[in-house]
Amino acid sequence: MDILDAVMRWIVAPVAAFVWILHQKTQTHATDIAVLKAEHASAKASHDREFKQMREDMRSILAKLDDIEKALRK
Repeated sequence: MDILDAVMRWIVAPVAAFVWILHQKTQTHATDIAVLKAEHASAKASHDREFKQMREDMRSILAKLDDIEKALRK
């Protein structure tokens, strides 16, 4: 019985505590990663919208410049 008590106290209990702490940290990291992924997706969507708007504005400017060039050539 003394050997079983020593094994439980000095091997099993520390390993179990280590595994539990590792599990807690992993869960925290998983949550942090999920938040970072959501923030990245939001920023990417915002950037894509801004880029699309800038592209449309550039097309509009170029169309107006073409109209001005046509008017000056007449």
